[in-house]
Order: sequence, then C-alpha cells, then structure tokens
Amino acid sequence: MNYWLMKTEPAAFSIDDLRRAPKQTSCWDGVRNYQVRNMMRDNMKLGDQVFIYHSSCAEPGVAGIAEIVREGYPDATQFDRKHDHYDAKSRVDAPRWLMVDVKFVRRFNRVISLDTLRALENKALAGMFLLRAGNRLSITPIAPAHWNYILTLE
Repeated sequence: MNYWLMKTEPAAFSIDDLRRAPKQTSCWDGVRNYQVRNMMRDNMKLGDQVFIYHSSCAEPGVAGIAEIVREGYPDATQFDRKHDHYDAKSRVDAPRWLMVDVKFVRRFNRVISLDTLRALENKALAGMFLLRAGNRLSITPIAPAHWNYILTLE
C-alpha cells in the first residue's frame, strides 16, 4: 500500500465536502501537473491511503484521511469548454489529464497544522515532500514512517 497527501483548498472542496458527497466518494479532478498526473497514472492504487490537506486557508494542515477507490482515468473537465480546467490541447482519444476517486475515511479531531509539521521537519518528518522548500505539488507521496508518525499527532 502507498500513502499520499492531497492538497485542497477547503473553500473549494474540504474533507467535510467529501464526507457529505454521495457514498462519501468523489473524483479528484483538476490536476494539471505532469509529475502529479504520472503519479496518479503509475503509482496510485486501490486501497492506498490519503491525508487530505487543507491549504490556502487560516490553518493549513492535515484534516483527515481518505482512500483511493478508483485508479486513474481521464479527467472529464479537460474536455469541457465551460470548465476552469478545460485544456484545448487534450483529445478524447489521447487525454492528457487523469483523476482518481477518493472515499472519506475519517476527519481528524483537530487539524494537524503545517506549523506543527514544520516543527518536526528535522526530526521525525525529515525529508517529507510537503516540507521541502519550493514544493508546490498538489499530491505528494508520504513515507510509511511519516504516515504513522502523523497519525500519532492526532
């Protein structure tokens, strides 16, 4: 099993939105980064666990857990001219962008803040992708040791 961190802006889509979705499941669309697309295509598998990370908000941090319930498939928003994620260069017979489906597992009792994670950067969370300078990826892998340690912070 792999572990992931998926960033989302809670004003657009939060862990609570996922919990309220039909069957507590939603597609994770709108990814427009080739490195992330490749991870979705090549590495994300059914049953993989995901930290849902709230970003661009008052308290950025890990808000809860989801699970991959459908592996990568074409992101329909790339073909929708009216959608913010429309890509004129994508073709139905050769889609550029993928999405996965995630299912709500649980919301944490409190958000594990970015400040808390940064305080542990040189200790238990050394090397964590989220904490690397310049990291702007919306999805990053999480080492099993980092995953397990973050669970203890809840």
